Amino acid sequence: MNIVKNWGVLLVIAGALSGCGQEHDHKGRTPLVEVAGEYLYKEDLQAALPFHISKDDSVLFAEHYIKNWVEDVLLFDKAEGNIPDNAKIAKLVENYRRALIMHTYQEELVNQKLANEISDEEISAYYEKNKELFHTEHPFVKGLFIKVPLHSQDLASVRKWYKKNNRDAIESLEKYSLRNAVSYDYFYDRWMPLSDIAVKIPLKALDTDENYLDKNRNIEVKDTAFCYFLHVEEFLGKDQQRPLDFAKTEIKEILINLKRVEFINKVKEELYRHASDRNKINYYYLNSHDSMDGYQSLCTDADAVCRCFSIRARQCDRRGCMGSR
Repeated sequence: MNIVKNWGVLLVIAGALSGCGQEHDHKGRTPLVEVAGEYLYKEDLQAALPFHISKDDSVLFAEHYIKNWVEDVLLFDKAEGNIPDNAKIAKLVENYRRALIMHTYQEELVNQKLANEISDEEISAYYEKNKELFHTEHPFVKGLFIKVPLHSQDLASVRKWYKKNNRDAIESLEKYSLRNAVSYDYFYDRWMPLSDIAVKIPLKALDTDENYLDKNRNIEVKDTAFCYFLHVEEFLGKDQQRPLDFAKTEIKEILINLKRVEFINKVKEELYRHASDRNKINYYYLNSHDSMDGYQSLCTDADAVCRCFSIRARQCDRRGCMGSR
């Protein structure tokens, strides 16, 4: 394959392929490459391009992507023609498809049902019983950060506003940030890792003293271009107890996972009972005169035999017969 030098060439190739493959319905997409009856479209390549990639890098990415795509198609085509038991592959694919569909459905059920059933009381009770599980691995903070150009207007007001956690000050600061701020972060309502804040402020003390912001709640720093303002409303040091509001999301996930197996089993039992009550399950081996012997051949241990007989008895009850033979 000729190496694509720029996107213009890509589009020329795409146009040529589009003209040559008029009999194939591309559904409005622009083909770039065709091999073994498979098409790579310009839209697929564009969707795969990393965000903010440079022009030169995008050309290299396109070259490698197209080459890898062609190689994969050729390898698949070769493999498909040399695998003797396609039925086995098809069965594996079908089994995977079934498992994927069931898993997706189960996750949707769990998210819809269990997530709404976890109460705040349950979360609080779990937290109180398992506080030792919820400690910080590194410092966290709540507060506010704003970065503005060094010569911005009305910096004196910013110095007053950023230190106050009240509606008037925050609204004034937010309006100011829309016109002047290079960066503005409001995180009074959530815990932020200290490391996420430290990278935004040119202050070496944050790298050497993990508890610096516990002792210095209002920080103002400037360099040759910007002023940096940080107010710390709350501080959590390393290895400290996380408060309930910080652990709540994690606890909810834990409780959902604890209830997941029981919930899914109940769903399966309800589906089974619903199908049984409506005679939608046909146990063909139960209709044979040798069904008892058939059970014993299917079951390999005493407990399993008992389970098999139990199933047969339930089936007979629904059909009106009298127990086992």
